[in-house]
Amino acid sequence: MVKVTFNSALAQKEVKKDSETLIPDDKDPEAAQVVGHPSRVWCWCLYLGLALMLSGVVVGGAYLYKYYVLEEGQVFVCGTKYREENYRIQEENDDLLQECDLSLRRIDEIVRVLQDEEVELINVQVPNFSDSDPAIIVHDFKRRLTAYLDLTLDKCYVIPLNTSVVMPPHDLMDLLAKLKAGTYLPQTYLVHEQMIVTEKLDDIEPLGTYIYKVCQNKDTYRLQRRDTILGLQKCEALNCHKIRHFENHFAVETLICEL
Repeated sequence: MVKVTFNSALAQKEVKKDSETLIPDDKDPEAAQVVGHPSRVWCWCLYLGLALMLSGVVVGGAYLYKYYVLEEGQVFVCGTKYREENYRIQEENDDLLQECDLSLRRIDEIVRVLQDEEVELINVQVPNFSDSDPAIIVHDFKRRLTAYLDLTLDKCYVIPLNTSVVMPPHDLMDLLAKLKAGTYLPQTYLVHEQMIVTEKLDDIEPLGTYIYKVCQNKDTYRLQRRDTILGLQKCEALNCHKIRHFENHFAVETLICEL
C-alpha cells in the first residue's frame, strides 16, 4: 500500500496564490493602474467639452459678425437736387433763373451698401412733393434682381436688375463718399422708366434673403419693362405710381403701372 503525501509549503503557496486572485493587494501595481483609469477618461471628457465650447464660440462669433456687423454695412444719409429733363437753363434771363430754381426738386435717401454681399439697400424718404411715393429699394447684384417696396401702397414689386442704371456697390460708395465730402455737385437730371405689373408671386423665398426681408408678408408682384411688352399701346391709360430715387449720377423716376 502506497501512501501519498503533499509538501505543506507547496500547498500553502498555492492557497496563497488563489487568495491573491480573489482579494487584490492594495500595493499591487496593476491594481493601482485600474484605479487611475477613470481619472484619465474624465480628463478626455473635459478636453472634449472645452473643444466643443470653443467651436461654439467660433461659430457663434461668425454668425454674429455676418448678421450684425456685415448687415450694418456702410450707411449714408444723403440727397441730391435734380431738374426736369425738358427744362432749359438760360443764364441771361434772371426771371428764368428764378423760375429754374423753383423747378429744382430734391430726393433724400438713406443708403446702406453691403460690399461683401453685393447688395444696396435704399430708403427713399417722404418727398417734399406729392407725386412720388416713399419706398424701400433693394438691388441684389448676386441674384441680379431689384425689389421696390412702395410704402404708400404697402406692396412689393420685383424686376431683373438694370445694371445700365444702377451702379455697382463699390462705385456707388465712391459716389456717396463724394456727395458726403461736398466735392461732387449735388444737382442732376431725371431719367424716366416705366414698368408694368404682370403677375403675383406666391413664393418669394427664391428671391434671396434681403428681398425676402423687405417683401415678406407683403403682396409681391413681378414687373416687366413696358417697352418689352408687345401689343401694349403707348397712350393706353394705366393706373400708375411713381418712385423717384437715385443710385447713380442721375435721378430716376420709376413708374409702376397696372393694366
